[in-house]
Amino acid sequence: MTFLAHVEAGAASGFLSGLSHPVSGLDHVIAMVAVGLWGAQLGKPAVWVLPVAFPIAMALGGMMGLMGIPLPGVEVGIAASAMVLGVMVVAAARPPLWVAAVIVGLFALFHGHAHGTELPAGANGTLYSIGFVIATGLLHAVGIAIGLIHRYDWGRPTLRGAGALVAAGGVFFLWQALA
Repeated sequence: MTFLAHVEAGAASGFLSGLSHPVSGLDHVIAMVAVGLWGAQLGKPAVWVLPVAFPIAMALGGMMGLMGIPLPGVEVGIAASAMVLGVMVVAAARPPLWVAAVIVGLFALFHGHAHGTELPAGANGTLYSIGFVIATGLLHAVGIAIGLIHRYDWGRPTLRGAGALVAAGGVFFLWQALA
């Protein structure tokens, strides 16, 4: 596993490539897990709204990347996603559901754009996209499963500690993206 998941543009193709891409870099893994952590911490309906909002916005970002529509600062946006989502978990932030969905969706655009720009011309974008959406959903599910510890007295500080690790990872990824 590398720290940053993004391969060179044009190096991705097909279902298996899409399925493996989100787990190929720790930057994606912790951001996807953090969506699930925060959703579980917020409870219903956020526990399912955030993991649904993310792939919808990610698909839009992916289409932008496939169409060659530029999105400045993609790697910075991905690093910021881990930092902000981690801070939301640490703070046990409880914004209105629509605000949480907008935060998650905004960062999903960056993740999706990175996916979309990696698909070479002529490759099967549909299969690749299905693969990365499934893998993203599975990572959200892992975050939700871990996040359920907030139900226990000992789990709330543990979950906040996990959020701190995610935020620290985001700072590291930002440093890597800017280096």
